[in-house]
Amino acid sequence: MKHQVKRAVIVAAGTGNRMRPLTLNIPKPLVKVSGKRMISTVIDALEQNGITEIHVVVGYLKEQFACLKEDYPQIDLIENPMYDTCNNISSLYFARQYLEECIILDGDQIIHDPKILHPEFDRSGYNAVWTEEETGEWLMQVKDGVVQSCSRSGGKRGWQLYSISRWTAEDGRRLKKHLEYEFDEKKNRNIYWDDVPMFCHFDEYELGIIPMNRGDVEEIDSLQELAEADPAYSILLKESYDEHTKE
Repeated sequence: MKHQVKRAVIVAAGTGNRMRPLTLNIPKPLVKVSGKRMISTVIDALEQNGITEIHVVVGYLKEQFACLKEDYPQIDLIENPMYDTCNNISSLYFARQYLEECIILDGDQIIHDPKILHPEFDRSGYNAVWTEEETGEWLMQVKDGVVQSCSRSGGKRGWQLYSISRWTAEDGRRLKKHLEYEFDEKKNRNIYWDDVPMFCHFDEYELGIIPMNRGDVEEIDSLQELAEADPAYSILLKESYDEHTKE
């Protein structure tokens, strides 16, 4: 049975500590790479795929996201008031009413190929890239299209999980229930939201993958990676390096 994405939730509330000092004054998703905000590549790709109901969860320097409303007046900004005391499970918790027939993404990535956000899917699950080499990222083992296990510490010869996932109406309701259980009842607030379906309640889902190529999306997690993606930041990287060297 084919399912269709009807809405998107973009998680964009974090502090981006690994990209300081740049992110002391600007939220990481709003950082421009080659002249374009990272989150804008996500929103544009969603719209190119006909996904126009878009909810953006904000927290750190939340007032700066008002600029998005100028370019994308239809987006809905959701505040996560607990962004600085909890992990990103809190962001999805505050957007939990929108998880049915939903695609969930991080706002601090660059979408190079919009086709990877296509709205049609067979089962709930994650975009993933096959890797032969050793990786420290979350790595899934898949059999007959179904995820059998996931390693937080990585490994090799497996499917590397990316922060792009789709959820059927049924699984979206299930995810909402599990988020409420972990967040409200267990007070389990220092985990990633992906821990909920992938580890805390794995047996209650039958997750799949949507294969893609490594160059289709770019995750930038440090000033070094930012300078590699956009040489205009090389000076900032050098200044940061010099400052740490003085210390």
